[in-house]
Amino acid sequence: MSARKKTKLCPASQWIAQISRRPLRFLALLLAIFFLASASKADDLSHELPTPDHPLKVKVVILTTFEIGGDTGDTPGEFQYWVERRKMDTIIPLANAFHDVRTDGTGVIAIITGMATANAASSVMALGTDPRFDLSRAYWIVAGIAGINPSRGSLGSAVWADCVVDGDVAYEIDGREIPGSWSTGVIPWERTKPYEEPRPKDMQQLYLLNPALVDWAVRDTQDIVLDDTPGMKKMRDGYTGFSRAQEPPKIVKGATLSTSRFWEGAMMSKWAEDWVRYWSAGASQYYTTACEDSGIMRALTNLSNAKKIDLNRVLVLRTASDYDQPPPGETPAQSLATKDSPEHLGGFLPSLEAAFRVGNKVVSEIVDHWEKYSLELPK
Repeated sequence: MSARKKTKLCPASQWIAQISRRPLRFLALLLAIFFLASASKADDLSHELPTPDHPLKVKVVILTTFEIGGDTGDTPGEFQYWVERRKMDTIIPLANAFHDVRTDGTGVIAIITGMATANAASSVMALGTDPRFDLSRAYWIVAGIAGINPSRGSLGSAVWADCVVDGDVAYEIDGREIPGSWSTGVIPWERTKPYEEPRPKDMQQLYLLNPALVDWAVRDTQDIVLDDTPGMKKMRDGYTGFSRAQEPPKIVKGATLSTSRFWEGAMMSKWAEDWVRYWSAGASQYYTTACEDSGIMRALTNLSNAKKIDLNRVLVLRTASDYDQPPPGETPAQSLATKDSPEHLGGFLPSLEAAFRVGNKVVSEIVDHWEKYSLELPK
């Protein structure tokens, strides 16, 4: 009778063979491995999203103000390009704000504040007081579209704000009932006539941004090529007598006026110029108008007072989707009636592109050099 040939087992097979001879011990081992794996998986899941005990150390906060439809895959608003192009796939619920937070995993987060000052202020406060976010060294960038003063710039231009002026807090008399010598019925708070000095101090209506940081942002993005289209050129050509409105888009610096009213017309634009000049004491000029920035700046100022953020790390970028007044020969009422027509929306998508392209240059620069910029401001 021939001898049976022995089969040499590999080390793993020998281990399994030995364990299999002890079924109770084997079962106990399998259960231990299962529970360890489950606990490890649960632990991993608990750290996927920030918690008060493990807050996200934020490098940059991107504040947009509206979206059209979903966050991805349809007609874009201010938020969509950021979500899609920076791959901000992780959603962090923020129930007490207008919209949840998204992050790309690099320390950059973004949110939609909602339109107008009330939504914007409450959303920023909700984010800024949430213990899941460490915002102590975060940079803040408002990246939104705006109307532009045709005396200062053209469609698709990107304007870094040197200051934000609140245009809502005021007394107002209907323009049909004001004295003949007045240029406007909007009167500063606790004053009796337009632009009366001294300027009121009991309500903050001028928010000055860190001039060194703003100048750095302008320099850092100055060479970015902004989109220019035949539709934009056609719209520009209608603004005869406005040389800057007829130029291709540029990157510039100037004031943004914040009101919750979507106003329109040359006379309102003149009021905006005078209002900014009054509140800035002539130090700045009115370039863009939007609806959220004074609410955002009020919330950020309060958060800075509470030592939760650094107000010196705030930037406001507004890109021109349209002009704040119709071209010569068209009335404000006519312009308002056709505001959503293709002829008036020629600057919309280019302004969204400019907001992302210009804003993302600054975001990437900060993130790529975080070891430096976490400790000291760009110069």
